[in-house]
Amino acid sequence: MRARIWIWSWRNSWKFLLVGLLCLSAYGLYLDARIKARFEGNTWQVPAQIYARPYTLSRGQQLSISEVVEELKWLSYRPVAQVKSSGQYAVDGNKLHFYRREALFAEGEESAAMTRLTFANGELSDIRFNGRAVEQVSLEPYLVTRFTNSSGEDRMLVQLEDVPQELISMLLLVEDRDFYQHQGIAPLAILRALMANISAGRAVQGGSTLTQQLIKNLFLTNEKTLLRKANEALMSLVIELRYSKDEILEAYLNEVFLGQNGLNGVHGFGLASYFYFDRPLNELSVPEMALLVGMIKGPSYYNPRRNQERALERRNLVLRLMFEEQDVAPQHYQAWLKTPITLRQQGKYNRSTHPAFMDKVREELQRILPDASLQEAGIKIFTTLDPLAQRKAEAVLSKGIARISEQRQLPDLQGAMVVTDIASGGIRAMVGDKNTHYQGFNRAVDARRPIGSLIKPAVYLTALEQPFYYHLGTPIADMPIELKSSEGKLWAPQNADQTFRGQVSLLQGLSESLNVPTVTLGMELGLDAVADTIKRLGVHQDVPLYPAMTLGALSLSPLQVNQLYQTIANEGGYIPLHSISAVVDNDGKLLWQHRQSARQRADRKAVYLLNYALNRVTREGTAKALKQRFPQLHLAGKTGTTNDYRDSWYSGFDRHHLSTIWLGTDDNQNTGLAGASGALPLYMDYLQQSHPKSLSRPFPQGLGIAHFDLDSGTPVQPGCAGSISVPAVTDALPAPADCLSAEREKPGKKEKSWWQKLFGGE
Repeated sequence: MRARIWIWSWRNSWKFLLVGLLCLSAYGLYLDARIKARFEGNTWQVPAQIYARPYTLSRGQQLSISEVVEELKWLSYRPVAQVKSSGQYAVDGNKLHFYRREALFAEGEESAAMTRLTFANGELSDIRFNGRAVEQVSLEPYLVTRFTNSSGEDRMLVQLEDVPQELISMLLLVEDRDFYQHQGIAPLAILRALMANISAGRAVQGGSTLTQQLIKNLFLTNEKTLLRKANEALMSLVIELRYSKDEILEAYLNEVFLGQNGLNGVHGFGLASYFYFDRPLNELSVPEMALLVGMIKGPSYYNPRRNQERALERRNLVLRLMFEEQDVAPQHYQAWLKTPITLRQQGKYNRSTHPAFMDKVREELQRILPDASLQEAGIKIFTTLDPLAQRKAEAVLSKGIARISEQRQLPDLQGAMVVTDIASGGIRAMVGDKNTHYQGFNRAVDARRPIGSLIKPAVYLTALEQPFYYHLGTPIADMPIELKSSEGKLWAPQNADQTFRGQVSLLQGLSESLNVPTVTLGMELGLDAVADTIKRLGVHQDVPLYPAMTLGALSLSPLQVNQLYQTIANEGGYIPLHSISAVVDNDGKLLWQHRQSARQRADRKAVYLLNYALNRVTREGTAKALKQRFPQLHLAGKTGTTNDYRDSWYSGFDRHHLSTIWLGTDDNQNTGLAGASGALPLYMDYLQQSHPKSLSRPFPQGLGIAHFDLDSGTPVQPGCAGSISVPAVTDALPAPADCLSAEREKPGKKEKSWWQKLFGGE
C-alpha cells in the first residue's frame, strides 16, 4: 500500500509542483499589485506643513544687525569666520554675510544664494544677492509644525540626490554592505552579521537587508514568526524585481523610523534632521549623520534626549566603522569623536506648538479648503506667524501672570494676547491661556469680555470726523449728569478719581480716559452714530444702544478688540485679521492666496488726530508709564478697565505692530487690576524684547497745526495765553482771533443739545 502511494505521488509530483508554482505566482502577483499600489500611488501620508511668515529685508528699512542675527539664529544658521555654505553667517563690522538656504515660498522655490547686508545710520543701506544689488530679499519661512492625521506618522520627503553621500555610505556600511549586490535577501550577510556580533560581544550589525527592513516597515508587523519572515523575503524579491536599487534606497530613507514626537512617529531622515538638529540634511556634520544612522537600531533605546551617553557610544561605533572601512584621516576621526552631541531645544518643534494660533489656522483652513482630503495631501500652509514674536508673547504672558498672581494672591488669573502686523492684518502672535501649550479654551478668540475704556477712541473718532464741529481743542463738559438706563433706573457715571473738572478739551478727555466727558460727548453725538463707528472699525456684531455703551459696556474677544484697533492703527484702512497668507499643494501649485487690500472705513485726517491723542495717552495719560520706560519711543494706545476691576486691558501700537492684552478670571471675579496696573506692564515687557520702532505716520493733506483757546475752543493766533497747539483740519476752522479780541464763548455745534434730544425742549 505504501509503495503504491509513493509511486502515485512520484508520478503526480509535477502536478503538485505546477499547482504550487501557480499558487506562488498568483500570490506573487498579488504582492506585486500591493507593492505597486503603495509605491506608485500616494506612497506616504505627508501631513500638512505649517510655515511661518518669511522674514523680509528691504533696502532703507530701519533695522540693526542684531535683529537680523536674531532671526538667523532662530533659523539655526551657524556663526563662522568665513561663510562658505548654506546655513552659515558672519558679521564683519557694519556688514552681515550669510548663505541663504534654498527657500520655499508660496510663489515657488528659490535657490540658495550668498547674501551681504550693509547697515548705516540705523538702516539697511545695501543688499547684495549673489553679488548683485537688489531692493529686497527674504529668508526662508520657518517650518513651525505639521498637522498630522490619525495615522500617527510624520515625515519630510527627500530625494536621493539631495542626501549627503557620507550619510548613504554610513547607512550601507552599518545596515546593508551588499545592498547593491543582493536581490533583496542576503543569507551571507546574515551569517557575517552573526559572526561580527559574536566577535564584538554585542550587536553591531544587522542581518536584514535594507529591502527587508523597508518591507517590514511598509507592509508587515513586528511579530517574529516564520510566516512573516517568509512574506518579508518574498516581498523583498518582488520589490527588487520591479524597482531599481536607487528607488528602494530613496524609499528607505523616507520611511525608516527614527523617533517619537509626542503621539507622532518621526519617519525618514529628512524630518529627523529637523527634529533633532533643526537643519536640513545637507547641513549636518558627519557626527550628526552618524548619530541618526546609529539610531536606526533602536530609536527609543538610543534617543539622545533620554540617554545621551548611550547615544554617544552608538554614534562613535558608527564613526569607528566608517574610519576602519573607508579612507578617513585619523585627525578627522579623532575630531569627530570629540564632538559633543548638540540638539535643538526640545520645545521648538512640538505637536502642541502655539495652540491658540493653530486654532485660528484650522478655522481659516476649514473655510479655505472645506474638502478634508485636500487638507491631508501634503499641502503647505504659509501663515502670518512671526515665531520670535510668538515665543516672546508666550513668555511675557505666562511669566507676567505668574508674577502678578503671586503678588496679588490671584491663583485663577488668566490672560490672552494678540499681536498683528498693522499694514497687512496678518496675525503675528496669539496666546489664549497662561499655560501657553494648553490645547483647550482659546481666550484670544472665544472669550467675550466687557472692554471698558478701550471703546472710548470710537466715541472720539465719531466727533473728529465732523471737523466743522469738533477738534482736539473742543471743550467738553465734565459735570455731574444722570441718565436713565434701559430699565428706567438712573445712572450717574463718575470719573475714576471721583472728581469733576468743569470742562476739559477733547484731547484731555481721551488722554486721561475721563468717563463723564466721554459719556457727555457720546450722547451729544448720538449713540447710533457711535455704534456705526464701532462697526465701521471692524466689530461685526450688534452694539447695544444705551449710554453705558460709551464706557465699554460691550463684550468682545481680544481678537475682536485687535480688529477694531487695527483699523485705527492703519490710518482708517480696514483689513480683516487673518492667520493664513497662502496654501499650495504637494506639487507647489498655488491653491489659495490672501489678496484682500485695505478698505478705507474712517476719514484719514480724523484718524490721524485720534492717533495723536492716543500718543498723548502714552506720554501724559493713563499709559504714561510707557514714556517713563521708553523715553525715546513714540507709541500710541489705550488702557481699559471694567467695573469692579474684573478686566484689565491694553491695546497699543508702534510703527508696525499692534498688540492687545487681556487679564481677568474665567468666573469674572474682581482682580483689583486696572489696565495700567495689569495689562500695560505686560505690554512693556513685550516691547522690551521686540525691537519696537517709533510711531511714524504721514501728515495727511488738509491738516495743519492750529491753536485753540482752552476755555472756549476758539481758534486763536499763535502764542496766546491759555491756548493749546494741536493738529487740526485747517479748512474747517474759522479765521483765528487775535489774543486780545478772542471770544471766550463756546460756539454752538448743533441745533439741539443732546439733553434737548433726549428730553425735548427748546
